[in-house]
Amino acid sequence: MAARVLTPRSEDFPRWYQDVVAKAEMAENGPVRGTMVIRPYGTAIWERMQREVDDRIKAAGAANVSFPLFIPESYLQREAEHVEGFSPELAVVTHAGGKDLEERVVVRPTSETVFGEYMAKWIQGHRDLPLLLNQWANVVRWELRPRIFLRTTEFLWQEGHTAHATEADARDYALRILHEVYRDFMVEVLGIPLFVGRKTARERFAGAINTLTCEAMMGDGKALQMGTSHELGQNFAKVFGIDYLDSEGELQLTWTTSWGVSTRMIGGLIMAHGDDDGLRLPPRLAPTQVVVLVVRDDEECHERARLMAEEMRLAGMRVSLDDRTEISFGRRSTEWELKGVPVRVEVGPRDLAQGVVTVVRRDLPGDDPARKSVTGVVEMAQAVADALEAAQWSLHDQAVARVTERLADVSSLPDAIEAAATGFARIPWSLVGDEGEDALAEHAVTVRCLQRADGSVPLSADEPDLVAIVARSY
Repeated sequence: MAARVLTPRSEDFPRWYQDVVAKAEMAENGPVRGTMVIRPYGTAIWERMQREVDDRIKAAGAANVSFPLFIPESYLQREAEHVEGFSPELAVVTHAGGKDLEERVVVRPTSETVFGEYMAKWIQGHRDLPLLLNQWANVVRWELRPRIFLRTTEFLWQEGHTAHATEADARDYALRILHEVYRDFMVEVLGIPLFVGRKTARERFAGAINTLTCEAMMGDGKALQMGTSHELGQNFAKVFGIDYLDSEGELQLTWTTSWGVSTRMIGGLIMAHGDDDGLRLPPRLAPTQVVVLVVRDDEECHERARLMAEEMRLAGMRVSLDDRTEISFGRRSTEWELKGVPVRVEVGPRDLAQGVVTVVRRDLPGDDPARKSVTGVVEMAQAVADALEAAQWSLHDQAVARVTERLADVSSLPDAIEAAATGFARIPWSLVGDEGEDALAEHAVTVRCLQRADGSVPLSADEPDLVAIVARSY
């Protein structure tokens, strides 16, 4: 159906992605190069992501705050590695209020520095620790090769910043965010399987001593970094004086972390689950889980559809009623296919005359006999609930199958480079090292993360028998 209006993925995956973003009315380019306008449907998806992630962040003990968009340039210059890492991406204000500024002001690229300045004020003694903060905000990083949701000059995100009394406490909290917030949300709600691990020294965040990452395989076999959690050691604590009096009255430096996910997750959602008909949204995330579609302008159809929609709302489902019978049924079906709504309930006069409706699952291809089923009107709500649960895990399992098919275990760099042309390669880290990373980079391949052999996260890059996950990436 929608394949007639979308470029097939096999023909041109980047073009397909742009088509989906546009045709599903998610976002479009803003007036300044690299910016984006997120339309109502894209915003609804982001709001669902925010709600799920925010609940998990609060469950981990962090509180929300709001910090300024503008940061004195001198703040960034205090941490040399940090400013060096972000310098090419900075947007700097030099003129405001009709005159030159005495000090240049940076438009927030990330907020470790300004959080550090105020953490130093708020922390006095050991009873003030840990200090666990988070903010939802926009940030600006000047992007030379923008792509909506994936790389834009301005984007939306959450950034967490914490201070701890010990290195072990900071490390444990960074891992907690990685697993209990990010991994849990991405696997259980987005339905996207992940490679969770540790970044190499060259790939870690500027100013961090360790970066933990969630990496996902997209539909074209490339990797997307979905979220990161950083141990900052005492680098920022030293620069900003984030210290405290311990229980013995001795002055000690704190250990800090930062962590974030952004609207990039929407791009990951599109590329991990989308097909040639458009989006496919996992039910636990979808702003609209069910659309009740009136097939024909018939008084009984309208009334029964309204009652069914209300029944499902009362059962806790997120439901839309499409009674726009002045628009053809085929066109409306195509629209909901493009938007990836998990389940359609089609209400037509012929079906109602037999006491049934048609239930259509978006997660399954058109030639799958389980995609479309007929169910009694009385049993409809339970049938839809069952379909939503099945669709959630169907999307996850399809993504897992793709990873299984496109993940190659290799024992040489040439084999890793070859495997990365269509998917991921897993190779012993001892065979890569710094020189190997250089060789991979010549082919636009990077080490996405380091893992233990069982897939768990190593505490150090020096642990024996680590494996490297390597791939091309967005």
